[in-house]
Amino acid sequence: MRSGLDWPKIILTRRFLHLILRLGSGQSLGMSTIEWAALFDWDGVIIDSSRRHEESWELLALEEKKRLPPDHFKKGFGMKNALIIPGLLGWTQDISEIDRISRRKEQLYRGLVDEKGVEPLHGVITWLRLLKDAGIPCVIGSSTERQNITTILEKTGMEHYFQAIVSAEDVSKGKPDPEVFLKAATLAGRSPKNCVVFEDAFVGIEAGRAGGMKVIGVATTHSIDKLTGTDLAVGRLDELSLETVGSLFL
Repeated sequence: MRSGLDWPKIILTRRFLHLILRLGSGQSLGMSTIEWAALFDWDGVIIDSSRRHEESWELLALEEKKRLPPDHFKKGFGMKNALIIPGLLGWTQDISEIDRISRRKEQLYRGLVDEKGVEPLHGVITWLRLLKDAGIPCVIGSSTERQNITTILEKTGMEHYFQAIVSAEDVSKGKPDPEVFLKAATLAGRSPKNCVVFEDAFVGIEAGRAGGMKVIGVATTHSIDKLTGTDLAVGRLDELSLETVGSLFL
């Protein structure tokens, strides 16, 4: 026995009403009206620094007469030195030694940057310029030392694209804990749920997820098919559009 209700028409009517409400509230199709912020990891997302970091670990191991485990670099990429040295490398558990070794590692890294240079990744400036022109807050959330970031920002002329930096010195817990991105969201003036994290490292993707944020993976350290747990993954940042990112908040 058929009811007098025409369910397909009712469903279509509801969808039409939802569409009218969206348009009436100023929300365009495929474009969110939510005021979102962009939170960027640094190494492997903004700059192509992986080789310099890997070289600095190799130089450090020679100085310290220590062994580097196989695949240590990819496993530790995105993590704080304070976690890498005692945990991943197993070099020491002594806090003062960890601090000394960490500081020396970053000195070696900055020396390599001064000697050999480092460049923004392809597509980064185009994307940052687009975000700046749209008035979208951009904040760096990184596990590296602040001096590493500020030195390269000045060398590359990118400092005016970012309104704040959260670095290794600003957090007590490293990625995959979300602390770095939660602090970045606060500095951006946005709720975590209205932020999108740009990450290349597994621990950073996990941190963004743990913070309740959208996550876009950048396939620099890992291939796109390995960047699971993201809302979207791209090869380079200039493949994105404001509409594409905004649609993540619909």
